[in-house]
Amino acid sequence: MVMYLYHGSDVIVKKPKILESNRYLDFGAGFYTTGNKKQALRWAKKVSKRNDTDHFFVSIYEFNKSDAFKNLQVLVFDHADKKWLDFVLKNRNGKKTIEYDIVSGPVADDNVYLSIRLFETGVLSEEETIKRLKIRKLYNQILFHNVKSLKYLKYKDYLTL
Repeated sequence: MVMYLYHGSDVIVKKPKILESNRYLDFGAGFYTTGNKKQALRWAKKVSKRNDTDHFFVSIYEFNKSDAFKNLQVLVFDHADKKWLDFVLKNRNGKKTIEYDIVSGPVADDNVYLSIRLFETGVLSEEETIKRLKIRKLYNQILFHNVKSLKYLKYKDYLTL
């Protein structure tokens, strides 16, 4: 099964690379994509603003999902639950998590992250945090964690908006 994935940035990314981030991210370091074009555009706008550029692009890839899932170590979170929350918290706090080639699941955007911060500081219980996350429309993200996983992505085109 082949599907399209999108990556938003202020540059066109024909050859994805695994880059270490200067901040801790939901699923760790790697190359982040999404199955949602609108979300990729939002990411592109955020990157453009952060880098003080005035252009943004959405790079488009074909992803051979069936081959990747058959040959790689893949972790999939279908929704925001306790396991997802624990995994995101560990990564966002810079703690080592189990290494996977690909991780897929909901995005902890700024609104979601506020609930997570309230949980971390003891204001919300784990149950209340997960309840709040379930009522939000959570977009997906697919992290390619290493060079081996990137071999299943094939650059196709880009959008500029």
